[in-house]
Amino acid sequence: MQTYLQSLTVRLEEMRVKRRDSEQWMHHRVLPPELRERVRRYDQYKWLETRGVDEESLVQNLPKDLRRDIKRHLCLNLVRRVPLFENMDERMLDAICERLKPSLCTERTYIVREGDPVGEMMFIIRGRLESVTTDGGRSGFFNRGILKENDFCGEELLTWALDPKSGSNLPPSTRTVKALTEVEAFALEAEEVKYITSQFRRLHSRQVQHTFRFYSQQWRTWAASFIQAAWRRHTRRKIAELRQIEEMEEDGFNENDDGETEFTPMLHKSPERPY
Repeated sequence: MQTYLQSLTVRLEEMRVKRRDSEQWMHHRVLPPELRERVRRYDQYKWLETRGVDEESLVQNLPKDLRRDIKRHLCLNLVRRVPLFENMDERMLDAICERLKPSLCTERTYIVREGDPVGEMMFIIRGRLESVTTDGGRSGFFNRGILKENDFCGEELLTWALDPKSGSNLPPSTRTVKALTEVEAFALEAEEVKYITSQFRRLHSRQVQHTFRFYSQQWRTWAASFIQAAWRRHTRRKIAELRQIEEMEEDGFNENDDGETEFTPMLHKSPERPY
């Protein structure tokens, strides 16, 4: 107990020093109050979640086999809860777990903005994100969705990695993703996504790609837009057909029982003559 308290005291002192350095740096750089408050919130949230322990550094300094087993213990159940990965084999799940990195986001933090390069896929453990798109700034287009536990974002990376013709340039984001609450997630960087898709052919199967598209915000938006456009075309075509039928009826053209158009002259009554 004494050793634990001493260790906690040391980490608290380190936290105070870091906070003091951060405040001095923000004052020196004349950061506006809003940015300063966001930095303070992030530091506080990170301390509450980790108690000052750099988990990633600790794990990276361990032997490879031990590091793999620890990563599997920490991440495997979380990865399996993501619908995209729930039917993957053990080797692929191990490879994904080994390359995931913990990520913390405070409220109102922008994960990525529409049009910016996508650098990582994020798999949400806890919290809520807002995902918005204007389809590249198209006039009158706006789509909004909420991402929560077990959802993911940055799916443009998977499409990019699965395309054998894709170059080294990262794909642009089709959506703006913003944290509505504090968010805890695991991140898979672009290079790691590329490596996993190149090593495991199962990711190229139709079943996996259909699953990915079903849970992808990008593909859901595309599908909704496609259906709406098709419905609008259908509606315009039906309205045009109805107008054509009405005009034909006004001119005396009607369809008979055989589906052929026949002309029926309109008989106009002459005004009655007074006797």
